[in-house]
Amino acid sequence: MFRKRFSTELKDLFNQILIIANEMGMLKLGAVSLDGTKVQANASKHQALSWQHACKIEQQLKQEVEQLWLLADQADQASIPDGMKIPEELERREQRLATIAEAKKKIEARATERYKQEKQVYENKLAERERKAKERDRKPGGKAPKPPEPGPKPHDQVNLTDEESRIMPTSGGGFIQAFNAQTCVDIATMLIVATHVTQQSNDKQQIKPAIEVLKQLPEQLGQVKEIIADAGYFSQSNVEACEDADINPLIAVGRDKHNRHLEKRLSKPEPLAEDADSVTKMKYRLKTPEGKAIYAVRKSTVEPVFGIIKSVLGYRQFKRRGLENADAEWTLVSLAWNLKRLHVLMKPRPKTPVMAACKSKSAVQGSQLGLFWCSMRLTWFSIAKMNVKRTVEGFFVTSFFILSPTGCYGVCRKVTCRNRY
Repeated sequence: MFRKRFSTELKDLFNQILIIANEMGMLKLGAVSLDGTKVQANASKHQALSWQHACKIEQQLKQEVEQLWLLADQADQASIPDGMKIPEELERREQRLATIAEAKKKIEARATERYKQEKQVYENKLAERERKAKERDRKPGGKAPKPPEPGPKPHDQVNLTDEESRIMPTSGGGFIQAFNAQTCVDIATMLIVATHVTQQSNDKQQIKPAIEVLKQLPEQLGQVKEIIADAGYFSQSNVEACEDADINPLIAVGRDKHNRHLEKRLSKPEPLAEDADSVTKMKYRLKTPEGKAIYAVRKSTVEPVFGIIKSVLGYRQFKRRGLENADAEWTLVSLAWNLKRLHVLMKPRPKTPVMAACKSKSAVQGSQLGLFWCSMRLTWFSIAKMNVKRTVEGFFVTSFFILSPTGCYGVCRKVTCRNRY
């Protein structure tokens, strides 16, 4: 109820928290780290209806409706099974047919929108291919781009519970019904400065929306100078969009292998050409020591934020349905994270000489206590061993006394005793 009532005021409250952090001297925008995480929607993936299955069920229901009308037209009611009420059965199937028809319309609308986007990409590829052919004055190599196919695909689907959510792959494998929550985190304070929720599982198209959200931040927070993102955001258009917004992009162009050779890690990049394009400039900067140091901060800023929100705060699923409601709810979660983070930033722990002396003293006392417990353990072990030995010896003496009341057999076994038998 709280989420529904105050969803429109959450954006303003989110900005007010950032302004408070700025006035306290904690937040000054500079470099932000961008990443996305899949948050489960308030819907089950088993309630999704695909185009292929919808057509199959629709045909089956239509056949059942025809059979029910034939049974209703028969004068003899003996062929009707017991307990069957034809009007109720017809009504139930007509409702399901209406639901399937509505779902197919939505799938067709999404397929039309996707076809327009794919067609635009196809035309751009053809134009680029023709441009390169004219520059080189020869036929371009490689296969020509394949034109997109219009209409819905067999696996296109819509969720009957939350139609605005989407089936998305997870990092651990499998699929969930979810939204893609995008987040910009300030690398200096780990405060969330911008958020938006999208239906697209791929992050490549989320740089431009993130820039638009960053532009709407209060002016007193400062200007974002750098955006750090992983390889999922890389494209030439995204790099150019960052430069158009006066933001330096640091977007990985691929995944580097682990345990690289020392020479490759410490090698310097080749000099940059004067006429280099935006992507080449960004690649050059990523190979410099300064660029490597800045990009290395990405995993230690935005990734812990997602981990704490999901594992510590326990937020893994949206409570409301719909894209707009999910976006407002993610803003509320980000606001809660910022309050939690501000509480930590407000209590710094300066390293004074007194604290250092106390720390060294506690370390010495701890080592002494450890040695004390080790000596006590050895002492207890020796005492226990002696007690066990005395108990065993007492047991055997008692046994020998029972066998020989005179004690001769138990005291001296090698000396011949007349009272032995």
